[in-house]
Amino acid sequence: MAKQQNPASELRGKNDEELADLLKTTKTQLFEARFQNYTNRLDQTSKIRSLRRQLARVLTVTTERNKKAPGNAAAKSAARSEG
Repeated sequence: MAKQQNPASELRGKNDEELADLLKTTKTQLFEARFQNYTNRLDQTSKIRSLRRQLARVLTVTTERNKKAPGNAAAKSAARSEG
């Protein structure tokens, strides 16, 4: 039996364009799920929670990549404040 990857490690294997596309589709799906919930047409309310978590994972991976990027202003300012 193969070991399953966690969703964050799967996201780290994607490139920046795929992450941006996934971010956009997840935001759209979350909006639609919230709208359906508000109008009492959403049968599976746990979908909102799973979409919020997926959105957070994508944003976390994106932020990690931005901090590791060379010439990043946020990383430079953080390094200055430490030393």
